[in-house]
Amino acid sequence: MFNSIAEISVAELAVRLADNDDNLQLIDVRERQEVELARIEGFTVLPLSEYQQWDQELKTQFNPEQETLVLCHHGMRSAQMCQWLRSQGFTNVKNIVGGIDAYSILVDSTIPRY
Repeated sequence: MFNSIAEISVAELAVRLADNDDNLQLIDVRERQEVELARIEGFTVLPLSEYQQWDQELKTQFNPEQETLVLCHHGMRSAQMCQWLRSQGFTNVKNIVGGIDAYSILVDSTIPRY
């Protein structure tokens, strides 16, 4: 179902974040209480459950042509968000494979796992 979504590994994400690439748009779709437990700086938090609050602002807040990376806990909700963003005209969307859990295991062990 999600096979047409571009993906980025957590190792690639770490490199991109270290480069301080201003052209990256970073979206975290986890719930706010999840973000309180573990977070990666620089991500805009748009919980899927709060879709009604942010769906209208999305195109004013984000550039549909710019590279957009989407994060969740393990990669399923972010894949859903990637599909939805593409349906809204976003052309360069990537799912972060394994989510913040994989990032904690493979990149930054100071980020708590939950």
